[in-house]
Amino acid sequence: QVQLVESGGGSVQAGGSLRLSCAAYGYTANCMGWFRQTPGKEREGVAWISTGGGITYYADSVKGRFTISRDSAKNTVYLQMNSLKPEDAAMYYCAGHYAPHRCGDWSRYNYWGQGTQVTVSS
Repeated sequence: QVQLVESGGGSVQAGGSLRLSCAAYGYTANCMGWFRQTPGKEREGVAWISTGGGITYYADSVKGRFTISRDSAKNTVYLQMNSLKPEDAAMYYCAGHYAPHRCGDWSRYNYWGQGTQVTVSS
C-alpha cells in the first residue's frame, strides 16, 4: 500500500524556520515534490527533486529560502523552510510520480500525502 506521510508543520513567527518531512511507504518515486494550498486558491507547486539524480527546482516565491532534499535510505523527502513569510502560510502536501525526466510537470504527481499545516504570524 502506497502511503506518503508528512510531518513537521506548525506555527512560527515571520522570519522563522520549519522543516517538513515526507516519508514514503510502499513507494519509490522518480520525482517528489512539495505543494501548498490556501483556502480559495489553487494548489501551487513549490519545489521538486529527482530522487535519482538529486536535481531540484524551486518556485520563484521560495527560491533562496526553501531547500528540498532527500534521504534515499529512509525514503524520505524534506523541505527546509527558512525566512518564512506570512504569505507562506498554507497546507503543505508532498506528492510523487514515477515518470522519469518529468519532475517539472506538476500535473503528473499522482500520489499524495494528507498534508501538514504551516502557519506564519507577522
